[in-house]
Amino acid sequence: MQPKEFLKKLGLKTRNQGAWTGQNDITGSRRYIDSFSPVDGQYIGSVSITTREQYEQVIASAEQAFKYWREVPAPKRGEIVRQYGEVLRQYKDALGHLVSYEMGKSLQEGLGEVQEMIDICDFAVGLSRQLYGLTMHSERPGHRMYEQWHPLGIVGVISAFNFPVAVWSWNAMIALVCGDVCVWKASEKTPLCAVACNNLFQKVLKANDLPEGLSCIINGDYKVGEYMSKDSRVPLVSATGSTRMGKIVGQTVAGRLGRSLLELGGNNAIIITPSADLKIVTVGAVFGAVGTAGQRCTTTRRLIIHESVYEQVKNTLAKAYGQLKIGNPLEAGVHVGPLIDRQAVENYLHAISEVKKQKGKFVVEGGVLEGASYESGCYVKPCIAEVENHWEIVQHETFAPILYIMKYSTIEEAIALQNGVPQGLSSAIMTTNLREAERFLSAWGSDCGIANVNIGTSGAEIGGAFGGEKETGGGRESGSDSWKAYMRRQTNTINYSEQVPLAQGIKFDL
Repeated sequence: MQPKEFLKKLGLKTRNQGAWTGQNDITGSRRYIDSFSPVDGQYIGSVSITTREQYEQVIASAEQAFKYWREVPAPKRGEIVRQYGEVLRQYKDALGHLVSYEMGKSLQEGLGEVQEMIDICDFAVGLSRQLYGLTMHSERPGHRMYEQWHPLGIVGVISAFNFPVAVWSWNAMIALVCGDVCVWKASEKTPLCAVACNNLFQKVLKANDLPEGLSCIINGDYKVGEYMSKDSRVPLVSATGSTRMGKIVGQTVAGRLGRSLLELGGNNAIIITPSADLKIVTVGAVFGAVGTAGQRCTTTRRLIIHESVYEQVKNTLAKAYGQLKIGNPLEAGVHVGPLIDRQAVENYLHAISEVKKQKGKFVVEGGVLEGASYESGCYVKPCIAEVENHWEIVQHETFAPILYIMKYSTIEEAIALQNGVPQGLSSAIMTTNLREAERFLSAWGSDCGIANVNIGTSGAEIGGAFGGEKETGGGRESGSDSWKAYMRRQTNTINYSEQVPLAQGIKFDL
């Protein structure tokens, strides 16, 4: 199903020659975000920008829904999430096409992103029966102690354009089984993906006679995001995006003593050792560097290569880059699609210029592609540059397919280079040497939230906690025990004796 047909099938309202507006167009602000595809530059549709008045109505709806939802047993909450997973299975192809067309990633990646949504639904269903607390032995006779977890309330989700549907689901599906409700502020660069996801979820809510306030969307730029980050009625704000954005959200939410879950930028590296299997290296490094046109937070941005295999790896990578097919991401066999917009292209060109200023050498040259097949102006060539790790441009995350390579001589030096950036999201080492692998995974090894052996830096599974350290923000989403971020812990003590003994043996006689 083509993206526009899919949006029409969802029953979205139209305006001005087929522009689609989203569910929360409550008051008709008459201000819109227009969405254009980076694939061909064509206009897709529009969503209404949320006004302050609309925002207040959304929050009121969410607050009312929470009062109901927190009383629903967790396994029954899981049943609603299970039904959403079934709806996603039904619409996987259509939603995957929309993700690919509006964001620009390959169709296989778009379909894979929807599969992540399905997977997290399955995970959350199981989790709904495993929200465990602990019991503790009391030092006082006739007392029992335990802890339990309660829902927080409204969870605000701010997501980025590069994963326009999956990141919301990582947060929302877990939060929902925990008893929370969600308000989603999606990227203004991919608003229709958010509208589609929420409308599909509303179908499930309607079929079960549940309040629509369980899942709401708000649309707009950073100003709309500020509504949530400043709002004490939203106890948790989960924000995915740049480090700059995350610092603003984190400071704002902390200023009202709220909680923030931050998943921010990455500057991810693969260490390639003398014993590495070069077949694995080539696949892991190339996909990590050019997948989603270098616009993943887990994109491989640096290769730290042992001096003994440096030339071999460099030449192998250059040959592999020569085989990449760049073009319409909805076409079979295309490896690299467009960047999200022309501003991203400018950032790409700026990074290349900065490398050249530092006298960096390009093993594979970059540039903007022109011609009828690239009419959106968003298609660029993946490139490889020899650099020094301390250069300022290398220290920053550029959301584009630019791969930096550098040499090392000892494993200690390699790990120091890997850790020598402000970000700490994903990392990897390619080795068949057990000692090197274990050193990389040890306490003095990689300082990232994700550390892999013999796989690349991208492609995290939903079963593990996803997130990183340092300027990546320290938050964790998705699997493992990440659910605890969406709940509040309560310690309980029950006295079933006929006395009131005090802790630590304190005496208080009346």
